Amino acid sequence: MALPWKSERLSGWGRHPAAEARLLRPERYRDLERPEAACLARGLGRSYGDAAFDADGTVLSTARLDRMLAFDPATGLLEAEGGVRFDDILRTFLPRGWFLPVTPGTKFVTLGGALAADVHGKNHHVDGSLGRHAAWLELFTPGEGRLRCSPCEEAEAFHAALGGMGLTGTLGAAAIRLRPVESPAMVVRHAGAADLEALFRLLGQETAEEPYTVAWIDCLSRGARLGRGVFMAGRHAAKGELGAPGLEAAAVSGPRFPMPLDLPAIALNRATVGLFNAVYHWAQSRKSRPFLSGFDPFFYPLDAIRDWNRMYGKAGFVQYQCVLPQAAAFDGMKALLERIAASGQASFLAVLKRFGPGDPGPLSFPMEGFTLALDLPWRGEATARLLVDLDARVAADGGRVYLAKDAHLGPESFRAMYPRFGEWLAVKRRLDPEGRVQSSLSRRLRMAEDP
Repeated sequence: MALPWKSERLSGWGRHPAAEARLLRPERYRDLERPEAACLARGLGRSYGDAAFDADGTVLSTARLDRMLAFDPATGLLEAEGGVRFDDILRTFLPRGWFLPVTPGTKFVTLGGALAADVHGKNHHVDGSLGRHAAWLELFTPGEGRLRCSPCEEAEAFHAALGGMGLTGTLGAAAIRLRPVESPAMVVRHAGAADLEALFRLLGQETAEEPYTVAWIDCLSRGARLGRGVFMAGRHAAKGELGAPGLEAAAVSGPRFPMPLDLPAIALNRATVGLFNAVYHWAQSRKSRPFLSGFDPFFYPLDAIRDWNRMYGKAGFVQYQCVLPQAAAFDGMKALLERIAASGQASFLAVLKRFGPGDPGPLSFPMEGFTLALDLPWRGEATARLLVDLDARVAADGGRVYLAKDAHLGPESFRAMYPRFGEWLAVKRRLDPEGRVQSSLSRRLRMAEDP
């Protein structure tokens, strides 16, 4: 009997671009060994661009492959199927004193998708990306079938899968090491920054005692206030520091409020976003003394709004994230922010983070330096021109764009930004010699072609 499927219009979280695809829905783990399952896997669709669908092709949903398989309380090693959600892991293990080693800005992602994108978090400069905390992966590949790989066994396949955006095969199961914590609460402090130089100075501080750091940045500020923002640092609270009402209850996800409709395009403009940015900078800068927070508002503030992507209207948005190497970071970020501010394309969701040394995967995104991520409402040609300008500056400075959030990068820029692409492609061709696993992203970037 064939795997159940239906035709569905798919997109990333930005809702741009979108395409019809044939979506397979396997019920059991062993279904991944079936010939028709040799196609692109899709988790919860929380990558932003076109990485999690294949226009007019076939896509495999991992939504029902969501079992936790084993846990070792002595080491924190969790074994789970690729469709397990981070939200499920937190609900199960945070009350027992374990947290994710690395987490992106949403808990509504799958383990397989997070490893395929080799996600990073606020602690990259201390702990690296998620792949650094993986003990092994089990891949289902068209060329070599079911393949167990690790840093010591089938290491080339292991590192190619981390950051490979699902193109080396379906990540069926994995083992990651969770982090022991004493409580679900966070100790957080904020500091206002009047300009980009002050923000870089704060992010560059040694933060061994506060492993999580990030800065919100006002992308519409110009002149002397260019790059003004709010620096935020946090650590897991010890049991003895608890006392604020409700923090113990924060061991599970907080309430979610719906975004019931698509906002009109005019809702997000320079005036409304400028007002929000001014109020937010004033309010958050005032929190100069350390305070206790639940884990949800610190790690996942936008998860409190269900379907928050509808704020950008039916046209959707693109999220642009780049990283610049340490030597070029300040001048490069200044130039990027000047171009964004001059464009008038409003973004109130903009963050600046510090990265530590890069990770082993040839397509893993981080490199030592600084990364900027921001949302841009899709305004057609005006947004496309802005992205071309940003890409050119990033490439000239030796940086790169994050494939999990990209929607418009060109193949030439991609090859310049990822010089180890040829190394990755050699592994891809061994695991998928007929090129059966493709996505709209891989076709746009011509990832089946030699560098």
